[in-house]
Amino acid sequence: MNDSLEPEFDHHRTDNGGLVMPDGSPLDDPTETRRKKRRELEDHDYVPVIIKRTDETRRHPDDALDNAIHEGLEQLNRPALSLFLSAIAAGMMVGFSAMAVAVVLTATGELEAAEMTRRIATAFVYPLGFVVCVLGGAQLFTEHTATAFYPVLDRQASMLQLVRLWLIVIGGNLAGAAVCGSLLFLSCEVVHARDGYVEIGHHLVRFSNGGLLISAVLAGWLMALGAWLAVSSPRTFAQIMVIYMATFLIGLGGLHHSIAGSVEMFTAMFVSSEFTIPMAARFIGIALLGNLIGGSCFVALLNYAHIRRTNE
Repeated sequence: MNDSLEPEFDHHRTDNGGLVMPDGSPLDDPTETRRKKRRELEDHDYVPVIIKRTDETRRHPDDALDNAIHEGLEQLNRPALSLFLSAIAAGMMVGFSAMAVAVVLTATGELEAAEMTRRIATAFVYPLGFVVCVLGGAQLFTEHTATAFYPVLDRQASMLQLVRLWLIVIGGNLAGAAVCGSLLFLSCEVVHARDGYVEIGHHLVRFSNGGLLISAVLAGWLMALGAWLAVSSPRTFAQIMVIYMATFLIGLGGLHHSIAGSVEMFTAMFVSSEFTIPMAARFIGIALLGNLIGGSCFVALLNYAHIRRTNE
């Protein structure tokens, strides 16, 4: 046997000149078998190393759309119970934004800070619950107004599947919001944010139907845009930043987010009797509709049209 063809690894030679593996199995002559044996010898002599590639570059819009469609399909095909439980968790997690804003409003009110100072301060803490929710992978309705719509636009899913997803996620989010609202009410003795919850409640119910709808459309637009930017960004700190920026703008503008607003509305109802169930139903219904319009029309339709259809 030609020595140049012998594997340069730990092996043994038999009395008749043949090669055997460390475990005693023969190293046959055929080329394919010899290569296989050499790979086995490599695995025996060397520690395997897994190299993970991290893509830090911004994704091309075509790739981002494909990723969004794939993610939307995963959620559309997810079991109903799994979706519902995840949606409950999201409704509870996003409630930390309500708590943070109420605490800041209460503190700045006691300090008699200027109105604009209070607005900027609350905008800085408003995104915290959303960041926790997104990093936790929970299902928030305003993310799916656009993400789950892409597979339908691409004819890989039906409208019935989309409506099913929306209804399950909305139901879970509202259930989680009610639980979180009750917990925030019970913790008022510790958190000391009662005045903040009441002030937020007034902000939710004092606007006309038209004004509330437009505000919710803008909030839904920003949330779906944040979800799109997260898909387009590498899986690093950049994704946290785009979610933070989108929700910071919602807080700065005093715009109305249906799920975070539901936590605030439920908490205000528990804290003060001046807020009633019809008030809460009016706010939640209009906010959900506005968020749906903003996310579906201003993000999903436009993104799909200018990326997929224009390229075709």
